[in-house]
Amino acid sequence: MHFASPYYLWLSVLLAPMIGYYVWRTLQGGAAIRISSIDGVSRAPRTVRYYLRHLPFVLRAAAFLLLVVALARPQDVERLEHTSSEGIDIMLSIDVSGSMLARDFKPDRITAAKEVAGSFIADRYGDRIGLVAFAGEAFTQSPLTTDQSTLQTLLSRIRSGLIEDGTAIGNGLATAINRLRESDAKSKVIILLTDGVNNRGEIAPMTAAEIAAAQGIRVYTIGVGTEGTAPYPAIDMFGQMTFVPQKVEIDEKTLAAIAERTGGRYFRATDKEKLKAIYDEINRMEKSRVEIAEHVAYHELYLGWLLGALVLLAAEFLLSTLVLKRIP
Repeated sequence: MHFASPYYLWLSVLLAPMIGYYVWRTLQGGAAIRISSIDGVSRAPRTVRYYLRHLPFVLRAAAFLLLVVALARPQDVERLEHTSSEGIDIMLSIDVSGSMLARDFKPDRITAAKEVAGSFIADRYGDRIGLVAFAGEAFTQSPLTTDQSTLQTLLSRIRSGLIEDGTAIGNGLATAINRLRESDAKSKVIILLTDGVNNRGEIAPMTAAEIAAAQGIRVYTIGVGTEGTAPYPAIDMFGQMTFVPQKVEIDEKTLAAIAERTGGRYFRATDKEKLKAIYDEINRMEKSRVEIAEHVAYHELYLGWLLGALVLLAAEFLLSTLVLKRIP
């Protein structure tokens, strides 16, 4: 509820002196008829009138308060919004191979990638976003959707070990392209994240890049992994998971060529903070245009408050005159 003239509400402070005066006058007494003794009267049974003697003042005070609210002109505000957006269709293609469990990111590469991608999704209001996971093969985890809640749930469920191990960059890119193939969005983008070198799959990465370029799809590629060596997961002779230092190998040349061929950019993330900065930069470069037209309508509500005050005043008058009538 909105008040058109809220300054009238200050009149409600007058209620305090009204109550104070009424209490003072009641304590003062002031009998209308003087008699020699009230002993007999004090022993008389108390009727309903005795317990209702303060009700007229309560009704009068409540009516005053309702009149003050009516003067302030309460209004119901109705906001009508029409949103039109020139959205961007985005596919996230994320490497889930075993090497994504490397601990050069905290807690590991794949968890960091999922957390940063989740923040990126939350910032893309109005855009359709889909999700592809790839290792030795590629599959669609989520088609293009604006349902961010469902997409975040599906993102949280991807993990290493879901499919055969390996790094099929070409397949991961081609699967994302296939999801964007029939999109009618004016801007189509793929963000491909990997930590290795293409060693599996039926489609060469540059072949997939040519297809993306032909369909007007920009591809941003991200290579994740620290410089030098990183602790990679391995199974020891007792069948336990252990981590051994291995050289970080990322085919940066191919990733850069994919990005250049499609009009995107290649980025290298050596830690989680750098990865977040990369997604933030892509977020700034790929802005959606959203236009919001707002119409505000005000509906006056003072009449109900005014009628309520009049009803209370009428009740106070009838109660004082017919039920609690005093001897003059």
